[in-house]
Amino acid sequence: MKVSITSGKAEGPTKLNAFDNALLNAGIGDVNLIKVSSIIPSGAELVGLPPLSAGKMVNTVLSYVSSDKKGDQLCATISVAVADELGCVVEHSGINKESQTVKEEAEYMARYMMQVRGLKIKNLITKCQEHQVQKLGAAVTALVYLK
Repeated sequence: MKVSITSGKAEGPTKLNAFDNALLNAGIGDVNLIKVSSIIPSGAELVGLPPLSAGKMVNTVLSYVSSDKKGDQLCATISVAVADELGCVVEHSGINKESQTVKEEAEYMARYMMQVRGLKIKNLITKCQEHQVQKLGAAVTALVYLK
């Protein structure tokens, strides 16, 4: 299996429109996102996001945050911890928190998920999409499951 981490940010006239625009910015706005829990199978390969067919059903772990307060700093984060046996994915977000703090919180949760499974982490990948709200903004980060 292949997986990809992508992110986007945007403004919009409503929260729904800001979210949709952020999905478009991330390259996943024209597909149907299916929320899944946080496990990646053994041997999964991290690749760049390829073009996706419009209307396709796509399994995704999604981190999303929005605000309508000008100046708010948004951070949507995905953290992926990988072992030989499997990987665990954490979605986390924050408003007006240092992005490094949000990343560290997500990494802590990913490490914990691996610890309770008795797994040794080989690789830890964390991505944060930041956005400073102008009027009504959104940020998304997603782990997308590909074939």
